[in-house]
Order: sequence, then C-alpha cells, then structure tokens
Amino acid sequence: MDCNARVHGVVLAGGEGKRLRPLTYYFQKCMTPIGSTQKPLLEYIVRLLTHHGVRHVTFLVGYKHEQIVNYFGDGDRFGAICDYVRDDAELEGSGWSLVNAYTQGAVGDDETLLIYYGDILSNMDLGEMLAQHREEKVAATLATSHGYQVPVGVAEVEGKRVKGWVEKPVLPIFAGMGVLALESRILRTLSSPLGDKRDFDIMADIVPGLLRAGEPVGCYSTSAFWYDVGSVERYEKIDNGLLDKAFRVMFSSSADVTVKAGSHPQPR
Repeated sequence: MDCNARVHGVVLAGGEGKRLRPLTYYFQKCMTPIGSTQKPLLEYIVRLLTHHGVRHVTFLVGYKHEQIVNYFGDGDRFGAICDYVRDDAELEGSGWSLVNAYTQGAVGDDETLLIYYGDILSNMDLGEMLAQHREEKVAATLATSHGYQVPVGVAEVEGKRVKGWVEKPVLPIFAGMGVLALESRILRTLSSPLGDKRDFDIMADIVPGLLRAGEPVGCYSTSAFWYDVGSVERYEKIDNGLLDKAFRVMFSSSADVTVKAGSHPQPR
C-alpha cells in the first residue's frame, strides 16, 4: 500500500553506537553490514520505506555521517529522494535531532513524519500503520509489538526460595518498536529552547509530553518481524537466513549499481 505523498521519512542515524563498539570505531552504527549479502543495516530501512511509498527520506546524522552520505547520495538508486541534517553538537538526544531538522526547514509544517530509529530492523506494513494513523486523526502513532520475549530466564520467588522458573517468558505488553508516525505541527511548540534541558528524547520526552498535553496518541500493534541491533551481542545473534527471508520482497527487484558521481548532497 502506497503512503500519502505528504508522508516524510525521518531516520535517526547520528548516534555513536557505543554499545556496538568496537564495530563502531570503524562503522557508523547504521552502516554495519548485515545479512548474507552484508549490506548496511540502513539500506534495509530505506528499502522498507520506499517499498511502502515513502520516497522523501531525511537522515538525521552526526557521527561518521560521511559513510551514510557517500553510500546513499541523493537516493536515486534506491528510488528515494535523500537529504541530510547534521545534529547540533551542543545538544543530545533524538528529540533535539528532530527539533533541529524542523528549525532548519528540513521538515515542513504540514507533514506526517514517519520517524524510524536507525538500529531497528522490521518488515512491518508501514502503509497499514499510516492508514490507521490518518483514520484515527491522532497526533502520533506508536508502532508496537504485542508480546515481548525477555532475553533471560525469570525466577518465581517467595522469600528466599525459588518456587518456579520460566525460561525467557513472553510478557503480555505492547513493546515499542522504534517507529513512530508524528504530525509535524507538534514540532512548532518545541522549536524554542526547552529551558536548560540538554538531553531531550523522542520516546522518553516528546511522547509523554503529548499525553500530558491531552494530544491523542495511537497504538499500531503488529506481529511483523522486528529486531533491535543495538548492541554487539544483538548484532552477533542476527539470523542472516531469517533476515534474508523477511526482506526478500524489498530486494527482489533491486540491482546493485554504483552511486552516481556528484550525487552526494552535503548535510545542512
């Protein structure tokens, strides 16, 4: 399903990826190679976006941003229009990255932003999520996975005795997937400095702020494949076969071509 033309993809791709060291001493974390063909993680995200009709993609970049710019260029070979915004080095957090893109004019006043964290892999139906977002007429919609498997065993304890054990239980919760639809009008109220707050996060600050302000926030629940590649341990456990299968349709019609000379827009 194609997304509405006013949908603007925004990919958070500026972090240092400290939990992925030593890999990120050499790679921007979103450019770490994955899958049987060892393509950058970020290419899987871009192909998911364009597969669902999101053509305009803005990368919010910082650390080792040159790797991203050199690989994606103007986006033409991926069927996208790519541009780049450098993070403000004086501020920290995904929230400030987004506000910075807005104040620089890279994000418009009347758009639906599809915000995607650059270390998340998923083959979720973005078109279905955005259709729900429009139908519900909400300020934001969080993508969630119902049921989260704890990566360790959990003990059932009474006093100082273990009475039961559950190996890697699945909790009946709606786990955030690192994907968010957000109406850009929300950023108008955030474009001025928020006091002396240096660290400002989308999920930890903007979303709770919307709820406190009485803005409607939707939940899109999916059982689609998703995987957080946020640490060396998680990176080492990637199942390349499963990954290839999950993304086969996104790559089936693609061909590897060389990035055109001169097609490297510079970050703002």
